[in-house]
Amino acid sequence: MPRLYRVLVPVKDIDQAQSFYEAVLEIEGSRVSPGRHNFDCDGTILACYDPIADGEARTPKPNPEDIFIAVSDLAAAYARCEAGGATFLKRQVDGLSLGEIELRTSGERSFYARDPFGNHICFVDEDTIATDA
Repeated sequence: MPRLYRVLVPVKDIDQAQSFYEAVLEIEGSRVSPGRHNFDCDGTILACYDPIADGEARTPKPNPEDIFIAVSDLAAAYARCEAGGATFLKRQVDGLSLGEIELRTSGERSFYARDPFGNHICFVDEDTIATDA
């Protein structure tokens, strides 16, 4: 059976990315190259990647779609994102404000934000994960 083992998150400053994700995820991770810092999220690696720091001649572009991260304390994750410089998406979808902790039509409690590099991230209360959404 296939298994998702790594998600690449493009960043423009690997040290800033390390600081942001260490604070938000509450784990240290590990530097695997000058431009890559990995965080083990229960078996799937969230890999912050700065191609310039790794010697590539290309500018990173943020992921255009959401990465979903399940957490046990959604309010604390929101506060850590806010303290770390995330921006919260304030658009409306189905009458819900995506930048706020809300109960979604799927049954998930979540909030949507962008990391300091423009990557879309969504944090979901782990007790409300909807696998059929």
